[in-house]
This record gives sequence, structure tokens and C-alpha cells, in this order.
Amino acid sequence: MADELMSSMAVSTQGMRAQSTRIRVISENVANADSAANFPGEDPFQRKVVTFKNVLDKELGTDTVRVKKVDHDTTPFPVKYMPGHPGADANGYVKMPNINTAIEMMDMREAQRSYEANLNMMNMTRQMANQTVGMLDR
Repeated sequence: MADELMSSMAVSTQGMRAQSTRIRVISENVANADSAANFPGEDPFQRKVVTFKNVLDKELGTDTVRVKKVDHDTTPFPVKYMPGHPGADANGYVKMPNINTAIEMMDMREAQRSYEANLNMMNMTRQMANQTVGMLDR
């Protein structure tokens, strides 16, 4: 029984770590959503995305989730007409980050919910362990 409880806690912990990385990356994206290129032809901040992988924890004998990599989104940069901006090209257009704030906020909410689900699972596991110890003390 103790092994199953430890395994459950480890899975939840790794899930929380993965989602906290995702939340951090999304926060970076949102913070840089309006940062235009500084010079003509220069690329602005490029949106980052997190990918996950399953990793077998040999000690516990169970799969856990881990961050596989933080990569750049390769969608094209939109351009905005800003003729007075130092990053404007000859036609007055400036490259903007390939970040859609609405999508980032939806991703953030999903990551928060996943984090909370793992936290709730961890709390339930802890309660079960405490109840088991309480039953053994009787």
C-alpha cells in the first residue's frame, strides 16, 4: 500500500513540475506579446511552446510526465504598420511577436487546472495515508 501511495505522490509531483514550467513559459510569452523588433529586418520575441514526454520511473515502476523541451513556435511573425518605430522597414511595417494573447490565456488556464488537479490528487493521497495510519493506531 505504501508503494502505491508513494507512486501516486511522485506522479502528481512530476505533473506539478511540468505544469509549472508550462505556466512560466506562457507568462514569458504574455510579457513579450507587444515587444516589436528593434531594428528593420530583426525578428521580435518568438513564442515558446512546451512539449511533454512520458518517462518511466524505474524506482517506482510507473510513468511520469516530464518536460521534453521548450521550443520556439515557427508560425510567421505578423507585421504592424508603425512608420515612426525604429524597427520599421522601408514601408513602415514592424515585425511583431507571433503571440496571440487570447490563446496564451486559454493555455494558462488549462495549465493552472492541470496543476490544481495534480495538487488535489496529492492532497487526497496524503489524506488516505493519514487515514491508514489512523486505522493502524486503533
